[in-house]
Amino acid sequence: MKIFIQSLLLFITVAVQAQTPIDSTQLVNDVKTLSSDKYEGRMVGTRGSRQAQFYLISRFREIGLQPFHNTFEYPFYFSDGDKQIMGTNLFGYIKGTSDAAIVVTAHYDHLGIRHDAGGKDSIFNGADDNASGIGGLLSLMTYYKKHPPRHTIIFAALDGEEAGLQGAKAFVKQPPVPSSQMVLNINMDMIGRNDKQELYVCGLAQFPELKPYVDAGVAAGNAIRLLSGHDRKEEGAGNWLNQSDHYEFYKLKIPFLYFGVEDHPDYHRVSDEFSGIQPAFYYHAVLKVLSVLESADKGLQ
Repeated sequence: MKIFIQSLLLFITVAVQAQTPIDSTQLVNDVKTLSSDKYEGRMVGTRGSRQAQFYLISRFREIGLQPFHNTFEYPFYFSDGDKQIMGTNLFGYIKGTSDAAIVVTAHYDHLGIRHDAGGKDSIFNGADDNASGIGGLLSLMTYYKKHPPRHTIIFAALDGEEAGLQGAKAFVKQPPVPSSQMVLNINMDMIGRNDKQELYVCGLAQFPELKPYVDAGVAAGNAIRLLSGHDRKEEGAGNWLNQSDHYEFYKLKIPFLYFGVEDHPDYHRVSDEFSGIQPAFYYHAVLKVLSVLESADKGLQ
């Protein structure tokens, strides 16, 4: 009887996993890995950043992402005072039946190692900001490798966001396809935790024509709520229009939807660790993004 029950539980587990569009175990593992001390806070231009690049390139290859120009790596340079810093964007694509492209972005950099007044080094591991967005990016990539999209989807892990959206600026300056072919940017930045079980999508005030696709995400399941907002001038500091990489797409009049949570006590603090990630919320947040993306892929011209 015990063996029968164990076999039944195994069958149910395998069946559930087969029906689930996102691998929750891999999703959480990617965040746990990228927010570990090994990557030294992933600050642009550092050894930790390079280690993160190796990990991401390995995952790109494992998933089967197609590279442009036989490489996933696209270096760029920017000035920080009297220093010249090299960042590296990582991107590739999954071919659709249309040449029109949807660009899915998340930044992989964070604040690195900082020193306190006593000379102690602290690693800002940035689990939610933004290892969580990168985990979502990898999960969506895996999904669309198994379920080919109608649009070509470009998946971009951008560098230098914390240094002033430098990776996004470099991406749109030298895009892999003409910007006229980009019909949508989906950006994820901080999607791994929220005590109110709320995920926000910003962008409908600028692009109300995207509302039917967001409505698909709102209707998809009830585990967390997908709310629109943080995209109006009157919200002041609560306006997220220029707060992450989607802003560089917006400036080119490319429609965007930015997914994120409201700031929590660990935002830009050393305490933004993997232990703060809420796996159930995180998983359902990625499913919400997937629902919107699926709807947009089917509906956009």
